[in-house]
Amino acid sequence: MPIVVQKYGGSSLADAASIKRVARRITETKRAGSDVCVVVSAMGDTTDELLDLAQEVSPLPPPRELDMLMTAGERISMALVAMAISDLGFSARSFTGSQAGVITSAEHGKAKIIDVTPGRITSALDDGHIVIVAGFQGVSQDTKEITTLGRGGSDTTAVALAAALKAEVCEIYSDVDGVFTADPRIVPRASKLDRLSAEEMLELAAGGSKILHLRCVEYARRYNIPIHVRSTFTDKIGTIVVDPAEGETVEAPIIAGVAHDPGDAKVTVVGVPDRSGMAAAIFEAVARAGLNIDMIVQNVSAVETGLTDISFTLPKGDGKTALKALEEIRPTVGFHSLQFDDQIGKLSLVGAGMRTNTGVSATFFKALADAGVNVEMISTSEIRISVVTREERLAEAVRAVHSAFGLDSDSGEAVVYAGTGR
Repeated sequence: MPIVVQKYGGSSLADAASIKRVARRITETKRAGSDVCVVVSAMGDTTDELLDLAQEVSPLPPPRELDMLMTAGERISMALVAMAISDLGFSARSFTGSQAGVITSAEHGKAKIIDVTPGRITSALDDGHIVIVAGFQGVSQDTKEITTLGRGGSDTTAVALAAALKAEVCEIYSDVDGVFTADPRIVPRASKLDRLSAEEMLELAAGGSKILHLRCVEYARRYNIPIHVRSTFTDKIGTIVVDPAEGETVEAPIIAGVAHDPGDAKVTVVGVPDRSGMAAAIFEAVARAGLNIDMIVQNVSAVETGLTDISFTLPKGDGKTALKALEEIRPTVGFHSLQFDDQIGKLSLVGAGMRTNTGVSATFFKALADAGVNVEMISTSEIRISVVTREERLAEAVRAVHSAFGLDSDSGEAVVYAGTGR
C-alpha cells in the first residue's frame, strides 16, 4: 500500500476534543487504503510553557536536561493520539524519535538529522498498525543521548521519515487552510496559494513564515518529497509545495507572498578599519560561537578616517552570545564599539516572477514610503527582497506591501481555526 506521512502541530492537538478529531482524520486515511505514519508536536503551546518553566527553575539549565524536558511534550501527544485511534477500532503503535530511528548530531537543542533507520516503523506498518512518532527529537549517533532538533523539528522529522519510507506525500496539518500570501493573523485578507515551488517556500520560510520551517523545506527539496499543507479543521485542499517537473512550464504569479519576522535583532560593529581581513575576523568569531546570521550590510568607508560600520541580523536570543564573541576580538580587529538593537523586524517579498518582471522594487519601496515606514537594511536574492524596519511598524508595513501588489483576497477574510501564532 502507498505510505502517507502526516504531521500535526500543537494547535491541532490542543485538547482532548482536538486529539479525537485528529484520530478520526488519521483513520479515514487508513480506511482509504494507505499506510499511515503520523508525526506529532507537543499539545498547544506546551513546548513554550516547558521552556518558561525551565527558566523559572534555572536561569541556565543544562542543555542535556533541557532536551530531556522538551521531549516530554511530544511523548504525551503521541501516546494520547495512539489511545484515541485505538478507541476507533484501529491498531496504533507509538514511538519516540529514538525508537523511530531518527539519528542526529550531538548538539543539544539544535541537533541535525544525520540518518533515519525506520526498521521498527516499517515492521509496524507491514503488520497493519498506524504508526505515531514523536516529532522534534532523536538520538545522538555518537553519545546515544536524547536530542531535540530545535524550532521546526517536527516538520523536519515528518519530511525525513517521508523520505526514508519513500512516502507518496508528506501532509503538514496546521490551524490554517494552507500557505497564504501573508500571515492571516496580520493580514486578514490574505489569499491562499494553491501551489508553490520549493524555492519560493524556502524564501518565505527564511523570511519568517511560520507555516513551514526552513529546514523542513530544504529536506523535502533535497529528496523531492511533495508537501501538502492543509488544515486539521476542514477537508479543503491546501497548498502543494513541489518544484515543477522537468520540462513542465508553469506561469507563476509575480509575487508569491509577503513574510515577516519580528524575532531578529541587529548588531552593528562601529568603526571597523577598512582593510582586508577585518570582515573575515568578525564573522569567524560569530561562526565559532555557533551562531547563524542573516542580513549583512557594510557602510561605505569614511575617506578621512578609513573606518566603516558592519551590521548584521541574527535571532534575538543569540544577541548576548554574539556581543561576547565580538568583544573578545576587539583588541585584534580594533573596532570602536558595538551596538545592539532588538526592536527591529524583517519583511520579505517573495516571488519567482521577479526574475522576468520589471518594477517590483519600485512598487515595493513606494508602498513602504507611502506608509511612512523607514528602511534600515536591504538584502535581495533573485526571487526575494528583504528589508529591516522598526518592529512597531512591521505589521503596518506588511499590510501596505500586500495591498500594493494586489494580493488582498476578494473572497473574504482568511480563517485561523486555532493556535496563538506563538
